[in-house]
This record gives sequence, C-alpha cells and structure tokens, in this order.
Amino acid sequence: MLSAEQPSRGSPDLYRALDELLSLLAFICEEVVSQCTLCGGLYFFEFVSSSAFLLCLLMLIVYCTPVYDRVDAGKVKSSDFYITLGIGCLFLLASIIFVSTHDQTSAEIAAIVFGFLASFMFLGDFAIMAYEKRQESQKRKPEATGGRAEALTEPLNA
Repeated sequence: MLSAEQPSRGSPDLYRALDELLSLLAFICEEVVSQCTLCGGLYFFEFVSSSAFLLCLLMLIVYCTPVYDRVDAGKVKSSDFYITLGIGCLFLLASIIFVSTHDQTSAEIAAIVFGFLASFMFLGDFAIMAYEKRQESQKRKPEATGGRAEALTEPLNA
C-alpha cells in the first residue's frame, strides 16, 4: 500500500484495461468479417481499432515496467491524456463511418457495438483524466492572501 510520502507509479487502472479489452474485441470482430461491399469503412475501422489496441498496450507497458521510473512522469501522463482523447475521437468517427457502410452481418454488428463501447470508454477515461488534472491544478494554486496576513498580526500603534 502506498503511503502519503511515496510517489505513486503510473495509473494503469481498470478503465485502461477495459479500454484495451474493448479495442481488442472490436479488432477481433472486425477481422472475422469475410467480405464487404463498401470496404472503406471496414478498413478505416480496422486501422483505428488495431492502432488503439497497440497504443494502449504501449501505455500499459510504460506504466507497469521500470521504464516509467526512467522517464518524466509528467510527460507520460500528458502523452496518455492526449492519446486517450485522440483514440476516443477516432474510434467514434470510425464506428460512425463503419455503421454507414456495413453489410449487416453479425460480425460487423458486434464490431460496431464494441467500437462504440470502446470509443465511449476512451472518452470517459479522458473525462476522468481531465477532471483529475483539474483537481490537481487547483490543489497546487496557493491561496491569494498577498502580504496582508503579516499586516494583520502587527499592532496598529507601532
């Protein structure tokens, strides 16, 4: 258990693992599709889902290995912040495009469902990270007292 004095390692939490799992399931379901009539949406979805899986895997490796101790933690968290936003937006876009071009097979519908779930999880994870980042920045701000606190403790007739 971490004490208050120990710096925490990265945060590969349940949300990150769920993002990874959903992007993998979307990729697997998409790979099962045997034929398509309008393949552009399928290929874009394939690219986004495989890229999301690999980027999440890379971030998990960075968080869970000694590599995290060797690099600047602020840069890793910042990269994770923007990668999560980018993946969430691209996954949502790819899922929307795939919905408009799919052939209504069960594998395609499953891939679309997992794609939307993954995109919402990524965007939800981004929202949580943004909230935590905002809370952290508010904790760092000192209260604006100025030099007034010292003046209040001095006698008035000195």
